[in-house]
Amino acid sequence: MIGLETNRRSSRIFLWIALAVVLVAYGFPFLYLTLTSFKTPLDAIAVPPTVFPSEWTLENYVTALSKDGVIPALVNSVVTAVLSTGFSLVLAVPAAYAITRYKTVPGQVFVVAALVTRMVPTIAIGAPLVETMRTLGISDTSLALAIAHTTISLPLSIWLMASFFEAVPDELEEAAKVDGASRLGALWRVVLPVVSGGLAVTAIFAFLASWNEFLFSLLLTSVRAQTTPIVIANFQTQFGLDWGGMTALAAIYSIPVILLTLALQRHIVAGLTLGAVKG
Repeated sequence: MIGLETNRRSSRIFLWIALAVVLVAYGFPFLYLTLTSFKTPLDAIAVPPTVFPSEWTLENYVTALSKDGVIPALVNSVVTAVLSTGFSLVLAVPAAYAITRYKTVPGQVFVVAALVTRMVPTIAIGAPLVETMRTLGISDTSLALAIAHTTISLPLSIWLMASFFEAVPDELEEAAKVDGASRLGALWRVVLPVVSGGLAVTAIFAFLASWNEFLFSLLLTSVRAQTTPIVIANFQTQFGLDWGGMTALAAIYSIPVILLTLALQRHIVAGLTLGAVKG
């Protein structure tokens, strides 16, 4: 018994050490980015680089926020991500619900086809989307970019919502119908509240897909609808890349996602464990 307890303790210690190593390896790039944003311009390009600033300063943040186009780009990023997330949920919820409740062969084929389209390289549909948006007269708008971002997030959103709907017992809807609710009424008043955690998870994935997207933003915007990733990539000085300004704006750009994740943390955990037990 003593030997078994010792082995368990050793295994637990090893797992904690491995977890700590993974967390450090995963979090260090963002920590380094944040620390670099507080360095002086010369310190930011020093060779060899240093992790901690030799002199702490907010100069990079002032420079980044005062640059032309930065504030409008932040607004465009928020508008585009919110629109794309809304489009994804509005389309994914009824599609996933129909697939899981009617269980038809075409529905199952549709799920597989949706996932296959997610594997298509973004660049392959970039040029057709540019021409499509130009024909519709919505080039260089947040709406056009949100529609393009929806093509990225929608397949995964459908797949996620289908898995969450599968975890909801049919008996809940049957009980709602007995009480006089229609199928849509049961979906709105019974099923969606049960899978609210799943909705939060899906919304987070859709929001991040739009928030972090670069290629469509580069192809479909020029001035009016430029998002922050494009502005960050254009931070230049006469000596090369402005690492201080880039890291400062990148740190600012990370804040909304961090706050959104923290705000929805309880729903996200509930959504991730929704399918663990069914019945």
